Amino acid sequence: MTKKSSIFSVLQRIGQSFMFPIALLPIAGLLLGIGASFSNAQMIESFGLQKILGEETFLNFILVIMKRTGKIIFDNLPLIFAMGVSLGMAKKEKAAAALSSAISFLVMHETISTLLSLTGKLDAGALREGSIANVCGIESLEMGVFGGILVGLGVAYLHNKFYKIKLPNVISFFGGIRFIPIISAITYIFVGILMYFMWPYVQNFMYSLGGLVTASKYAGTFIYGIIERALIPFGLHHVFYMPFWQTAIGGSAIIDNHFVTGAQSIFFAELGSSGIEKFSISAARFMAGKFPFMIFGLPAAALAIYHTAKPTKKKIVGGLLLSAAITSILTGITEPLEFTFLFVAPLLYGIHCIFAGLSFMLMHLLKVTVGMTFSGGLIDLVLFGVLQGNSKTNWVYIIPVGIGYAIVYYFLFKFAIKKFHLATPGREEDELDSKLYTRKDLEASNQENIAAKILQALGGMDNVQNLDCCATRLRVKIKEPEKVSEDALRESGAAGVIKKEDSLQVVYGPRVSVIKSELEEYIESLKQTKSE
Repeated sequence: MTKKSSIFSVLQRIGQSFMFPIALLPIAGLLLGIGASFSNAQMIESFGLQKILGEETFLNFILVIMKRTGKIIFDNLPLIFAMGVSLGMAKKEKAAAALSSAISFLVMHETISTLLSLTGKLDAGALREGSIANVCGIESLEMGVFGGILVGLGVAYLHNKFYKIKLPNVISFFGGIRFIPIISAITYIFVGILMYFMWPYVQNFMYSLGGLVTASKYAGTFIYGIIERALIPFGLHHVFYMPFWQTAIGGSAIIDNHFVTGAQSIFFAELGSSGIEKFSISAARFMAGKFPFMIFGLPAAALAIYHTAKPTKKKIVGGLLLSAAITSILTGITEPLEFTFLFVAPLLYGIHCIFAGLSFMLMHLLKVTVGMTFSGGLIDLVLFGVLQGNSKTNWVYIIPVGIGYAIVYYFLFKFAIKKFHLATPGREEDELDSKLYTRKDLEASNQENIAAKILQALGGMDNVQNLDCCATRLRVKIKEPEKVSEDALRESGAAGVIKKEDSLQVVYGPRVSVIKSELEEYIESLKQTKSE
């Protein structure tokens, strides 16, 4: 394996490990969005709902609890990322890695806090505004989710290296996974000392970089949108957008006397504040652009694919496309649709990336300030746009732009498919190919048979080194790539297969987590049978 592919593989694993904490954001956003919206005093007064939702009513108690429980998740994202990343990157004994990362996170920040206190830098004016934050009750440097990721990656490395360590008999009790929190805590004392000296310089750099992105205005937003979509096929989009969403690269603001960094963090801090009249466009520019093409554009492309399918195959592909379109509209999970045409028409995907960039830029131009938890679906649009009011979000502009996107996507895709004879689902020569993008076989078979089929397509149990998944893809590290059968994987219900040296990504859509669990159980049963 080349050094380049090794780096690519590591970045993929880092990206997929982000999915653990990211998967928590939708429910946290729902709690915060509903709670903040319906407990907002101005909204209650405007609609005359004091008797139903006013203070000291039962519903108000419930809504305030929802708001605060949602907010506590966003307030503690660094710790959640530390645990989530280590959990995702650990090869075995994942629970030990997660616990060790939580311990190391607290140790690192307490070390930093102690040094700040001893040197008098906790005093007002000693450091630039926003440099200090309350992290799990510890006054420390504001490191945001970068601090969590730093801990998660480091602990995962130590865990994978030492979780089977054997110590001398006298101290053998502390061997194996018990050694991980010990070595991790000691290591992050030194990391905390290092961060005390280094992080202020990193902060200054990040603020400068964020200022550069902000200064580039609409051109910067356009490029951001293109890159974010272009990285989808490689599974690296999480690595790209997360710094904009959660660190000073995406901007900073003071909200309710608290210094907040990162576009998404700023939006949800504003959402939970009662004194915000207009959400920040500088923060929403990294989120709002997803709504037009996720709710309108890609579903229209699915309709074009359906209308250009052969009459005898429309029924076969109709169920798939309808399911994928509804998923995109409601949740903003677009990969099942994007991968449907990515492999047969990469040119169309390139055009789609450009339109995605334009969508981000248009939302920025129109000052649309709708935020999101995970992706730009209808649920997030209603919660963080419609319910917040047009005066705060300018959400109504999404509708005409979205309709325009639907028209352009439909006719562009229909023209390209017919003009260039693209083999989109339903236009293949044989009946088998038309099943490459459906889940009919997956639903008709029991899970064990599907697991067996997938494992066989991967080259057998001995060919699988590591197994994981993100929101829509099964991610596998394999020993011998030549043993993998892409056709067999597609027959198992995969919408697409991406191979990069010894890294494999198989797109199954939102059901992938269930497929991964079933596959792991099947492999474990084979191992037990083999040992017997």
